[in-house]
Amino acid sequence: MPTPLHPRTSRPHLRSVSITGVGSYVPARVLTNADLEKMVDTTDEWITSRTGIRERRMAAPDEATSDLAVAAARRALTAAGLTAADVDLIIVATITPDMMFPSTACLVQQKLGAQRAAAFDIEAACSGFVYALDIGAHFVQSHTYNTVLVIGAEKMSSVVDWQDRNTCVLFGDGAGAAVLQNRPSAHGLLTTCLGSDGGKASLLELPAGGSAQPTSAVTVASRLHYLRMDGKETFKNAVNAMVGAATVALEKCGLTVDRIRCIIPHQANLRILSAVAERLGATEEQVFVNVDRYGNTSAASVAIALDEAVQQGRIQRGDLVLLVVFGAGLTWGAAVIEW
Repeated sequence: MPTPLHPRTSRPHLRSVSITGVGSYVPARVLTNADLEKMVDTTDEWITSRTGIRERRMAAPDEATSDLAVAAARRALTAAGLTAADVDLIIVATITPDMMFPSTACLVQQKLGAQRAAAFDIEAACSGFVYALDIGAHFVQSHTYNTVLVIGAEKMSSVVDWQDRNTCVLFGDGAGAAVLQNRPSAHGLLTTCLGSDGGKASLLELPAGGSAQPTSAVTVASRLHYLRMDGKETFKNAVNAMVGAATVALEKCGLTVDRIRCIIPHQANLRILSAVAERLGATEEQVFVNVDRYGNTSAASVAIALDEAVQQGRIQRGDLVLLVVFGAGLTWGAAVIEW
């Protein structure tokens, strides 16, 4: 079997980056499709047939995004055999921060007790975890930091419009985390491929609350502080972008899809997952799916799925893993990892 290319460390002064621990957390409350039937004009059959989602998790009123992130981070650190004192940098990917500022990552740093860690947020919507993974890897590769904690965390229940039956059924809350370190003699993260198209930003957005439309009585009355989505166009763009990113990432490593043990796509919609798998030529057994239980958790999506795949034994040491994502922005990306 040919050795995969490793473009990230083609220069001798760079070191490889491995995920040495993963963890996830979802809130206790389960919101089923039957529950949603009592809230909006929808049915379990309508939701399941169009999205594959049967239930999702909802954070408690006193649970903020930072709380979800901390719970996932602690599990990832435990899996890596580390403590908060070992963390050099914390990157949180989220579109539902605790507040506009300070960053959710700084709040996570304080709650974890990671006193010596630097911390910042990034926002790439549902693509956020892969974007954060790429950024964090550069810090380890360049010897700037030894231990980077990357977290995707969302409290989507705080921004969905519970009067919009087309979108409120799609989203859930949760968090996933990964610890990045150099593991000698391991390839780790082989490559990433990121992309964006701001020309299609209006397909998926939360219009008000920023500098373009500051909060006012008018924006609140107009329900502009909730997520809005053009579902049909988003679906079409998601499939094309995810297939394109995955194809480029595999080509950069000299790999074909049959070499990949586990494909973890952004868990947005079962039809999107199926379409992406079909166009990539992947088998059903290769694709990890948990959208039926959690819905779309945005930046937390692939991080939660990655942790579950590891816990279920779907990924073993030496396996090749493909992460592929798509989100508002529009943004998209893919990462190939030798586990």
